[in-house]
Amino acid sequence: MHAPARERGVVLLFCLIILVVLLAGGVAVMRSMDTTLFGAGNLAFKRDLVNQGELAIAKAMRDFQTSGALAASGATSTNLPAANYSAIQLATNAKGIPQVLLQKTNLTGPDVVGNAFTPTGTPITGNGGVTVRYVIDRMCNATGTFASIGKSGCVYTPSKTETPGGDQSQLATPGPSVPSPPIYRVSVRVDGPRDTQVFLQASFTKPE
Repeated sequence: MHAPARERGVVLLFCLIILVVLLAGGVAVMRSMDTTLFGAGNLAFKRDLVNQGELAIAKAMRDFQTSGALAASGATSTNLPAANYSAIQLATNAKGIPQVLLQKTNLTGPDVVGNAFTPTGTPITGNGGVTVRYVIDRMCNATGTFASIGKSGCVYTPSKTETPGGDQSQLATPGPSVPSPPIYRVSVRVDGPRDTQVFLQASFTKPE
């Protein structure tokens, strides 16, 4: 009879190698899940900041309604810092964000003419340590009523009777003359926890 062959531990070596591969795969799966959860959390966090930022847009719209700070006749022809309102278009950076909103806390910045504008309205305090700051600017290059500035000095909504160009014979019969109100822009900065920021913008028109 032959003596039993000595065991060389080859099976154990292969088992250890397979175990290491499985362990590395488990770590990769866990990291992938963490990345997915982190991305989903960031999207939800950003969505919450956007939702809270819309509070400023709603407040700005209320200021133009009856009994609002900007509702009275002629109220929009001059700057009203207490309502964060500039009658002149504010200077912006390359992305269209007013420079006044790029300051850390004390908002101040120039308009397109170069005058300094400092809004003094109280920021909106949101939920979860969120602070909402906003400014409203009229898309004009001077103070005064829209009628006195003229259409060349403002960005406005063309009326139905205006024909900006093209073959006039192909145009339909012009509609009734409608006042061309200037455009107002609301710019919002939302500051959240961990130095996060979201910027929002909206525009609307209102006859003066």
